[in-house]
Amino acid sequence: MIASHLLADYFTELHHDQVQKVDKYLYPLCLSDESLVDVSVRFRREMDRGLGRDTTACVKMLPTFVRSTPDGTEKGDFLALDLGGSCFRVLLVKVSSNGKQRVEMENQIYDIPEHLKKGCGSDLFDHIAECLADFRERMGIKEKKLPLGFTFSFPCQQTKLDESYLVSWTKGFKASGVEGEDVVALLRKAIKKRGREEKSAEKGPFRLGAASSVVTKDFDIDIVAVINDTVGAMMTCGFDDQRCEIGLIVGTGTNACYMEQMRHLERVEGDEGRMCVNIEWGAFGDDDALEDLRTEFDRDVDAGSLNPGKQLFEKMISGMYMGELVRLILVKMAQEGLLFQGLTTPDLLAPGSFQTSFVFDIENEKDNEGLLSTEKVLLGLGLTPSAEDCVATQRVCQIVSTRSAHLCSAALSAVLRQIRDNKAAERLRTTVGVDGSVYKNHPMFARRLQKMLRLLVPDCDVRFLRAEAGSSKGAAMVTAVAYRLATQQAERQRVLDSLRLSREQLLEVKRRMEVEMSRGLAKETHRDASVKMLPTFVRSTPDGTEHGDFLALDLGGTNFRVLLVRVRSGKQKSVEMHNKIYAIPQDIMHGTGEELFDHIVHCIADFLEYMGMKGTSLPLGFTFSFPCKQNKLDEGVLLRWTKGFKASGCEGKDVVALMKEAIHRREEFDLDVVAVVNDTVGTMMTCGYEDPHCEVGLIVGTGTNACYMEEMQNVELVEGDEGQMCVNMEWGAFGDQGELDDFCTVFDRAVDELSTNPGKQRYEKMISGMYLGEVVRNVLLDFTSKGLLFRGNLSERLKSRGIFETRFLSQIESDRLALRQVRSILQHLGLTSSTCEDSVLVREVCGVVSRRAAQLCGAGLAAVVERIRQNRQLAQLRVTVGVDGTLYKLHPHFSTIMLQTVRDLAPQCKVSLLQSEDGSGKGAALISAVACRLRDAGQH
Repeated sequence: MIASHLLADYFTELHHDQVQKVDKYLYPLCLSDESLVDVSVRFRREMDRGLGRDTTACVKMLPTFVRSTPDGTEKGDFLALDLGGSCFRVLLVKVSSNGKQRVEMENQIYDIPEHLKKGCGSDLFDHIAECLADFRERMGIKEKKLPLGFTFSFPCQQTKLDESYLVSWTKGFKASGVEGEDVVALLRKAIKKRGREEKSAEKGPFRLGAASSVVTKDFDIDIVAVINDTVGAMMTCGFDDQRCEIGLIVGTGTNACYMEQMRHLERVEGDEGRMCVNIEWGAFGDDDALEDLRTEFDRDVDAGSLNPGKQLFEKMISGMYMGELVRLILVKMAQEGLLFQGLTTPDLLAPGSFQTSFVFDIENEKDNEGLLSTEKVLLGLGLTPSAEDCVATQRVCQIVSTRSAHLCSAALSAVLRQIRDNKAAERLRTTVGVDGSVYKNHPMFARRLQKMLRLLVPDCDVRFLRAEAGSSKGAAMVTAVAYRLATQQAERQRVLDSLRLSREQLLEVKRRMEVEMSRGLAKETHRDASVKMLPTFVRSTPDGTEHGDFLALDLGGTNFRVLLVRVRSGKQKSVEMHNKIYAIPQDIMHGTGEELFDHIVHCIADFLEYMGMKGTSLPLGFTFSFPCKQNKLDEGVLLRWTKGFKASGCEGKDVVALMKEAIHRREEFDLDVVAVVNDTVGTMMTCGYEDPHCEVGLIVGTGTNACYMEEMQNVELVEGDEGQMCVNMEWGAFGDQGELDDFCTVFDRAVDELSTNPGKQRYEKMISGMYLGEVVRNVLLDFTSKGLLFRGNLSERLKSRGIFETRFLSQIESDRLALRQVRSILQHLGLTSSTCEDSVLVREVCGVVSRRAAQLCGAGLAAVVERIRQNRQLAQLRVTVGVDGTLYKLHPHFSTIMLQTVRDLAPQCKVSLLQSEDGSGKGAALISAVACRLRDAGQH
């Protein structure tokens, strides 16, 4: 025995000498910081290969189909089955969330005999089924149907949450007929088989019915999810810390998992949200990527393993091999006369004799307990160790376990950088859920791993949280999350389905629009029609011969423009424009009509002076984008204000006359107001200048409207049957007579009730940019109140009407916009704790609302082009629609969905869309130019 006074007197000098000797001998196992950085870079490269479609990648990056970590609202009773070593556990897990998260667990451990581990796979699963039945009997839950989560801690290829194919056995398992098979199917088969056997055993003349009932209930088990222990660790810790998005196992084996962006998983369909990836990092280096770092001892360990050439990274890290590495080093050093006076023993030479648990005891630094444990271990192996031998053996253990911890930190640092880059975060704050005997029981492993990790990724703040009953509780948590997601998804889809329109519904919208168009055109029904079909007195689209200088005034929102438009005809026909934008303060929008038009005339005077044209009289086209009744081309009576305008004394008045009165009050200049038009007609005229087939105008911006060239014989409000006239549909009011009531949702009604014009412009409120953001906001409020979004936490800003601007829809639905940018928009709205899953759902809501808007618009447009075709009695109509408006221009999918809808609902019309360039300004000038051309030709 080593006397304590000897240890005290000589330890320091002895320790120094022996440590130096071992360090020199094991220099290849002592990895520098630079080497570890290089390992991290190599591992990140392998991760990228595994995420892609490279089937040769050793790091497989397997999808787990786990789409969310716990959010704290999970509840219910669940079974968990944990298979990953020489024994397995069955658990009953009770999850409650009544004010405070709680998990209660009861479990039973069952042995797996060695002959089953290496025998027939069906026998192994029969044994598991038998133990599962025994547990249910013990817990008194035989008659309950409970969902089960299955932790299967071996390399698997998952195709669904409940379907997982074993890639290869590890950890000493070799059961035949399992590799390449779905382990969930094998378990279900064993459960079903056991049920048949019990039924057969209990059959009898008096118990047949009872036995059938027992058997059915006995194995009424719903296997919801199969996961590995790494995912289990992450999910267990995720219940306690919602920042947890990484799982790490360092025990018998080693592995990691983390939540990856779906867009990076090339082998799984879909780009939205996140999915947990099972890295299977134990196979890193199986393609010789670590050959320069592996030592002769690593090669010897590999050669003596059950799977030579496989799991090489795991063999440098995990508990299954750590003790064996130490043993091989001790043998080699003894054989070279560096230890034990050159002597070995049969026990030391026996593979597996130096257990990894010995390493844990030997490295205990408390009061030299480690050295005392070292002596005890060596004596147990039949050796007679000196003090020097004990110090050297302890140092060997330290070097082997330190390399293990550092290699683990190098790979983990690559994972952290991947997550940080995904989030585009300058600094990442996250939690790693950890399990495994090496991490938990080794006295220094965790400290060494964390210290090296801080050195490798100084821009990451990482909390390590130990998973208690990680893999078992984790399986139940995955199952609980799956149930929670399924329940929430069903409710979300129920709500969103109310905003989804079928083809039959869209055809009905089209039919009703056609009816209202006819009613609006007819003199008898015009008064009661919701779609007013107002004559514009625009009798022709441009023919290319228009020429001259024109002024244009564009009023349709909070800003307005004054333009000088120079139109040139001939071979080099062109339109040259100069303009200036002026604001309309809100007090003028809500003041008197006199104040509004005086302000407009003041701005026209400023523009003429700015252009050096003071005193010049030019024809003027006035784009006035509000519902008007026109009696002549230069006379438009305002029916009602929209878009937030409330100026008094204007409704029911001719806006051209109001303009002329304001000009006369100023007494500086005079203007020839040739035409008053709205932006829709201006858009049609602008595009008609470029494309002679254009005879429909459409605006989808702050508001929405359409116009088209109607046959004069159908425009009953205007005398004459010859030729055509552009009709301003004012279709935003479609639905004001109840035509859309059965398509309106609670969200549409909420938006309408809080608008400045309740009960009016119902179609516009389901389509246009002024309202779509509000529809989305109301859906988000509903989801949040039900705990379906933002974990039920509502921000004060989201409660504010108008805070969710329609431009956010265009940004959120952009194909180029990563979810992290969606999250930044949500943070701008005060939703600072929103998750990736929240971002996915918000994007879905935006998509559903904007799709409905585009489809409704398409249904209305289909009614218009179909009417033109029928008017002309054509089998096929070729027509171009000139379109303008911010929603149409900026939304990434609106135009595509709208055009698809039109073509589907009006298959006999070949419809093209032409985006207008400055329809409201340029269009007003072109209408004036056409009017002047017709007037000069004596055709007016």
